[in-house]
Amino acid sequence: MAARRLNLPDSASVARTGPDARLFAPSAARNRTAILDALARLVPPKGRALEIASGTGEHMVALARRFPDLSWQPTDIAPERRASISAWLKHEGLSQAVAPPLHLDATAPGWGRELAGQDVILLVNLLHLISDAETETLIAEAAQALAPGGVFVAYGPFLRGTSFASDGDREFHQSLRAQDAEIGYKSFEWVQSKQKAAGLVPAQPVDMPASNLMLVAQRPG
Repeated sequence: MAARRLNLPDSASVARTGPDARLFAPSAARNRTAILDALARLVPPKGRALEIASGTGEHMVALARRFPDLSWQPTDIAPERRASISAWLKHEGLSQAVAPPLHLDATAPGWGRELAGQDVILLVNLLHLISDAETETLIAEAAQALAPGGVFVAYGPFLRGTSFASDGDREFHQSLRAQDAEIGYKSFEWVQSKQKAAGLVPAQPVDMPASNLMLVAQRPG
């Protein structure tokens, strides 16, 4: 979930309430398999793994099952989403395998030191929902939180230079800007420049379904 409290358009990540505290996001079901398959080629077999803005918790369940030797730490800024994460973990019998969700505003400074030593940091569908300044802070803190050799993976929609990958992306970007002029799509080149400024080494972007990209950067060492 974005740190900003927005009334997002229908094309944003929208969750519906289930019979218990679990929330269900259609986008999680759509992109889950592709994200897991891409991560299988990128993440280490074991270590500490932090998910920023874990949302409903559906991705966390899939991550814990696909990568059981990584010690996963889910986070979110919203209490109802943290409750959903806990409910999903309990429902799937993963409460002992995954740490309880933490409150984390990843756009605020300071958390990188508190959560240092991560081998993997994963961020799904957030950068287009926060401002440039907040993105810079998030990247700088993620770089500080990574252990040497750790990888920062950011998935979502990005510009290619100044171009949109589809008309749908352009329309979504415009709808976001209409609500908040500081948010919207960022170019992957700009994001990589901020990763470099934070001391990370970006890799070639990974093409994903629906014109999305997975941006991967590693901390040297």
